[in-house]
Parts: sequence; C-alpha cells; structure tokens
Amino acid sequence: MPREGRKGAVVKGERAGEEPRRGRGPMRSWPAGERPREKLLRYGAGTLSDAELLALLIRTGCGTSSALDVAWGMLSGEMTLAGLARRNALELMRVEGIGQAKALGILAAFEIGRRLQAPPGGKRTPLRTPDDAARLVIPLLRDLPHEVFAVLVLDAQNAVIATVELSRGTLNASLVHPREVFKAAVDNRGAAVLVVHNHPSGNPEPSGEDIAVTHQLVAAGKILGIPLHDHIIVAGNGYVSLAERGHLV
Repeated sequence: MPREGRKGAVVKGERAGEEPRRGRGPMRSWPAGERPREKLLRYGAGTLSDAELLALLIRTGCGTSSALDVAWGMLSGEMTLAGLARRNALELMRVEGIGQAKALGILAAFEIGRRLQAPPGGKRTPLRTPDDAARLVIPLLRDLPHEVFAVLVLDAQNAVIATVELSRGTLNASLVHPREVFKAAVDNRGAAVLVVHNHPSGNPEPSGEDIAVTHQLVAAGKILGIPLHDHIIVAGNGYVSLAERGHLV
C-alpha cells in the first residue's frame, strides 16, 4: 500500500508491514510513514514485524543505532520472540542498548501475553480432562527458562480454586515434599490436587525422578483423603499426563 505525502501525493516504495532498512540512524529522522509507531497507527499492530514491535518497547536506541537496530540485534541469528521470552533480565541486558529498564519492560510485556492466554481471573471452569489442565498451564509455563513446580488446588467439581508455586529448579523429592503440596490443599480447603511442572529442554517425557515424585504424592494423598488427580509435564506447547501414562494407580 503506498503512503501519502504531506499534501496527499502518493509516495512509492512503502507497504504496510514492510521493514525499513537497517543502520539508518535515529528513527526520529526517518520519514514518518516508515517509523514503527506511525505504521502501527496507520495500519495496525498486526502489520508490524517482530523487530518493529520490539522497537516500540525499547523506544530509544544506543549511539548511532536506532531502537529498531537494537531490536534486530536481539533477534539476530536463530533468536525468536519465543526465545526472548525464555530469557531473564540479566540475559536481555547483555544485548548492547538494553539496560535494566528496557529489559524489565520487555519481560513485563511477555508476562502480559502469557496471562492473556490464561482463563479470566475468578472464572472457575472444571478440569475434566488432562487437555483441560494443559490448556490452563501451558501459557504460564512454556517459555520459562527454569523448572517450576506448582500445585493446582481443586474444589469438589474439579475447578481450580488456587494455584501455588512450590519450587523452582530441577524437580526432585527434596524440593517437592508432600507436606507442601497438601498444605496448599488444606489451606485452601481443597478437595483434590493436580500438580504441574515444566521441562525447559522442550522434551515433556517424564524422568525417573518425575515418576518417583508422582508415586510419593499419590500415596500421601490416599492417606490424607485428598487425591492427586494428575501430574502434567509441560514442554513448549506439548505436555505429558502421568495419569494417562498410568502412574497414578
């Protein structure tokens, strides 16, 4: 789509979504129709490239590099937005032109995106299948660079009444003790629990330790009368249900 000049004349060579050339200096010196902010206003956010969207979060460049140049630097090589979402603040700050404030702003934007994919707060939808549970937790866990183990406390209709993070780091029996899992259930007056954790490696297959922890929680739940309904392992957009694998008997 051509753009119009100041007096309505058509200026050739620019389309919605077309990426400006690199290394052109500060964006304030570019023609208005080529700046990411103006392109967003004119054509909508969906027409901007990943780098242009990042540039809007970064806002200012570094030295002779524009904010868009810095964004291109962040996405260089094989890096993608999904890859950036798995980085922490210190890792983002290793990119030239990214200080603490910019890194935290980018992390906040990714977190908002994750939360938007989760069900609305206060809405209690029963978890009837492992797929129901996976759809709930995958947006929250898939991009994390470290393992997180959490317990979903369920009511008598299997709806989530509380989500409690119990540990960060490699899953093992010393980090995930039954007393912590079932304390969360007792504190929230839950009828059952479902536990979840992620594999940042991208492979959702359970390890021996994953299975051992699951068996331990099943046994404790039987004693306390608070059953473990499932243990979901998330990796990227995939998951494994240990209930479906037969490890909860």
